Amino acid sequence: MGDEAPVPATDPAVYDEYQAKWSTLPEDEQGWLARAREVAKVLAQDAVVRDQENKSPVAEVALLKHSGLLKTLGPKKYGGGEQPWNVGYKVIREVAKADGSIGMLLGYHLLWSRTADIVGTGEQRDRLDQLIITNNYFVGGAVNPRDNDLQISADGDNIVFNGAKHFNTGGVISDLTVLEGVLEGTSDHIFAIVHTRQPGIQFAHNWHNIGLRLTESGSVKIENVHASWTDALGWDAVERKPLPSVLQIHWGSLLLPAIQLVFSNFYLGIAIGALEYASKYTTSNTRAWPFGGDVKQSPTEEFYILERYGNFFAHLRAAEALADRAGDNITALFARYGNDHAKLTAEERGEVSEWVASVKVVTIDIGLRVTSGVFEVTGSRATSLKVGLDRFWRDLRTHTLHDPVAYKNRELGRYVLLGEIPQPTWYT
Repeated sequence: MGDEAPVPATDPAVYDEYQAKWSTLPEDEQGWLARAREVAKVLAQDAVVRDQENKSPVAEVALLKHSGLLKTLGPKKYGGGEQPWNVGYKVIREVAKADGSIGMLLGYHLLWSRTADIVGTGEQRDRLDQLIITNNYFVGGAVNPRDNDLQISADGDNIVFNGAKHFNTGGVISDLTVLEGVLEGTSDHIFAIVHTRQPGIQFAHNWHNIGLRLTESGSVKIENVHASWTDALGWDAVERKPLPSVLQIHWGSLLLPAIQLVFSNFYLGIAIGALEYASKYTTSNTRAWPFGGDVKQSPTEEFYILERYGNFFAHLRAAEALADRAGDNITALFARYGNDHAKLTAEERGEVSEWVASVKVVTIDIGLRVTSGVFEVTGSRATSLKVGLDRFWRDLRTHTLHDPVAYKNRELGRYVLLGEIPQPTWYT
């Protein structure tokens, strides 16, 4: 690894001033949302240039660290914000309005940093909270279900991960990485969180996609990466077996609905950001059409422009209300059961999963319509690379292919017609 050419990266020094500016954490929901908007305002200043330069987002992660947003959900006893998930979702949305890549990175971090809440023991959860929050670590994850599972072997007091993943969001610029695989000779899955900077984690630096260009979501090879049995989340380190509480409920419990709603919230943020960005362009640069027989002096007098903006705005408001309702429902389940998800019933999980599926269907439908439709109300000059309006559609189109939304529609159809709740899988 020492012979690798350096990867072009943004310079974290450009955001040094914000470390002192944001030296204390917000106190309440409104404070956290205000902080997220401040971060978005900073990112918006050069979002177009950074997207086109496509450098590893070292500086942007430093900005998230300075802002305290990585600590939004962490416990106060270690210096976290101890906000509920419904606030975390809104924070993700605010950041994604300015920069979809950084909103996505923040969303994945918040999910992976809380993994032990769902699949870990109380001791593991507390230990990881202290590690992550006190060090202000950024967490990435090599957990792509479409690839073969990482293989896990036992080696004395350690477990050893080997394998590869085509996608590993945020790994290159992470401090810690979530690994997941199957223990050899069994069908049992193990999650563990390890330090990223070690020889056995080898990044290919091959994320060259049309959208979400600053997420470092390329492939990674995992070679003889060791973790202690005490770090096997939800496992008895002495007996080398999953704890009864883990066996009583599928590993997907609330982890998968929680991350699916992370997706929808940065989708929604991207779409709202596109509308806000386009509206500024329309009022300052778009010209009225002079050949329609009903000549207007300003684009804001054009009927078709007013109609499109009004329709987009209404649908985005509806999607936002739906996303907030689903976030409240997930938050209520976390509050009701604390960290004892073994008591969560299949019906409760199924119901919240269908709220989350509904959000995903709606945000993808309206998000793609808005991010492509804004060109109709901004005009041909808005296709200039200098304007950068295309990044919103590229970002949304890239991640909305993560898992086919058609299956969410089918899932909802079976729920409505047959009363079926979805079985926990890697995607439901």
